[in-house]
Amino acid sequence: MMDMLSNLQGWLKIIYVGFAFCLAFFLGALKGLLVCPVAGLILIIGNVGVIIGLFPAHVAWTVYTLVKTNRLDIPLKVAIFFPLPALFGLWLGLSIAGSVLVGVGYGFFTPWVSAFEAFRNDNECKKLFHCVVDGTWGTIKGSCTMVRDFADLCYHSYPIFLKEIRESPHSNELQPLRLFHVPGCIIAGLLGLVVDIPLYTVIAVIKSPYMLFKGWFRLLHDLISREGPFLETACIPIAGLTILLWPIVVIGSILIAIFSSIFIGLYGSVVVYQERSFRRGVAYVIAMVAEFDEYTNDWLYLREGTILPKPRYRQKKVHSSSELPVGGNQVAGGKFTSASADAPAMLMPSLAHSRSVREAIQEVKMVQIWVNMMRSCETRGRELLDADVIRPTDLKDWLKAKCVNEEAIVGFGLPCYSFLQTLLYSIKAGSGGLLLPDSVEITHLNRPNNKLLDWFFNPIMVLKEQISVLKLTEPEVRYLEKVVLFGSTTERMEAWDNGGLLPEDALRAAQIQGISRRMIGLIRSVSKFPTYRRRFRQVVKALVSYSESGPETSRSNSIRSVFSVENV
Repeated sequence: MMDMLSNLQGWLKIIYVGFAFCLAFFLGALKGLLVCPVAGLILIIGNVGVIIGLFPAHVAWTVYTLVKTNRLDIPLKVAIFFPLPALFGLWLGLSIAGSVLVGVGYGFFTPWVSAFEAFRNDNECKKLFHCVVDGTWGTIKGSCTMVRDFADLCYHSYPIFLKEIRESPHSNELQPLRLFHVPGCIIAGLLGLVVDIPLYTVIAVIKSPYMLFKGWFRLLHDLISREGPFLETACIPIAGLTILLWPIVVIGSILIAIFSSIFIGLYGSVVVYQERSFRRGVAYVIAMVAEFDEYTNDWLYLREGTILPKPRYRQKKVHSSSELPVGGNQVAGGKFTSASADAPAMLMPSLAHSRSVREAIQEVKMVQIWVNMMRSCETRGRELLDADVIRPTDLKDWLKAKCVNEEAIVGFGLPCYSFLQTLLYSIKAGSGGLLLPDSVEITHLNRPNNKLLDWFFNPIMVLKEQISVLKLTEPEVRYLEKVVLFGSTTERMEAWDNGGLLPEDALRAAQIQGISRRMIGLIRSVSKFPTYRRRFRQVVKALVSYSESGPETSRSNSIRSVFSVENV
């Protein structure tokens, strides 16, 4: 009797999961069809409006930077001017086409996936409610947010990037162009397009069945053995959707491989210019096909290496102008490789064993880092306002972007000062990673699995170690605080009497200045992210409210601003 009841319960659970999956599948598709026209049109019209509206400014800013920079000599500038109209036309075509694809995909699939995510709730009524409601109004608001972030990227981040090119500390190192290398650069770029695009396409198409069936095998294996995303019953509908949509992921990977081959092939002309050798440019074109074949073999767990020829195309190491060190890339198996920045990239999901939801919860989420970063900026900003170190006019000038110096104090100085306090707090606590204000520790083991974060996490750890090794005294720490907050604004730096003293030892002073430059450079890089400016603007508005209304009123505004950061 007990066996019959247990078997009956098992069958009822299977029927329930099947019914829930079908309900979420069709209801999510219906929501996608209803929401997609609205959310998709908002995103498409908004992004296309930004692209076309700022196109004259982008042309003017780019031409002005090309004329003013000292990193290139006159022959190279003239040579760049010729393909510039084609590059602008390529930008218009690809960006508008990308906006259409993203608008349609985001508007349809976000409500669809939200219907499956509703089954994470415990209560059955909440599951049904969220299955119907989630992904409707939120998707429309998300499309508006994406348009705003894209506008920040085009209007703020791109000019900052161009300004750094004009004011680069390496601007006195001219890179002369030898005219007899120009034909070689052009031929190498065309050869890269002719060779890499077809071969990348062939490799991606041939290996796509392996990716399709191996992905299905891994997901079905996890379903049968109740591992990874199938460990929790509530997540089975979501994982089932993953199985159905896996062919779309495979097709997307093929398209991304073809798209990336265009720029990888064109980079052959850059290799000819850097190496001053047409033969090495041709070697690069051939080697990139072998690199791509080896890269896809690693991802799909096929044979190691490649049977294709991979000639050496670098005679000397190309140094990056960035102050931030970049570590090796991690590949399958936990090994590290020092592959150059030219290595091909194909966005493919990993076919390794999936982690369960409980295991994923132990990982620090990216949103936690954003929330803690912004909360720390707001807390340090209130402290500096109370001490009259920064003024309400500084905050308002940053919002209006009228004065460059004041914008630097708030836009770069305040987050840099807050970041310094986080590093010092981590060092004093003896943390092996980065200790956030809410006592969450980020280490190499629990950091978010995000390639973008990897570019910053390793330099941050190096910077933390450098500060720890220096064993700064209290006056030196206070002086470093003034330097990172005010930068080159010496009047404001001298006006703040926080007990900071410039070390008499010239080497010690140079080391502190170097740390401050690396910190400011790191914050400048982070500030280019479109989401950063939107989130930081909320913090500045909360600080303005704090300065005008007093602590009690601003406390509610602070909570509201942090809540809004968590939900975007």
